[in-house]
Amino acid sequence: MAANESKAKRIQSPCVGLCSTTVGDRVCRGCQRTEDEIRDWFTLDADARKARMQALDALRVRVASRFLHVDDSACLEAQLIRHRIRFRSEQPSLSRAVELLRVGRTRMQDMSRYGLRRHASVARLAPDALYAALQEALMQEGLHRLTTAPTAPSV
Repeated sequence: MAANESKAKRIQSPCVGLCSTTVGDRVCRGCQRTEDEIRDWFTLDADARKARMQALDALRVRVASRFLHVDDSACLEAQLIRHRIRFRSEQPSLSRAVELLRVGRTRMQDMSRYGLRRHASVARLAPDALYAALQEALMQEGLHRLTTAPTAPSV
């Protein structure tokens, strides 16, 4: 099988390798999926997985927009490539920024070098503190989504 065929058949996943559901969280701190979504991921068809990834991106964009603005998406992408941080071509810039902060928060100083700008309300936060606030907001949104998600009908 050719490399590009193998890549096309590979099942995409939002997993970032930091699954906190294994330590008791009901929503993963890494990818924001619920424990049920993680368990059922490989049973979903391609359209359902794509829709779920889009919803997770939308969640990250909605939350990250409270903290960050992307001034230069090309610069952000170049930094992701430079630091070998995985992203998808269709992934929105703010969702990509969440990944950059997750991986580089302890090494970043001048966020403008990454195409990012903090909102005024968090302008004084260092990147690691900014990521902690962003992560907490993502967890709260994820838990809210968990409690408001429709339940499956019993059989």
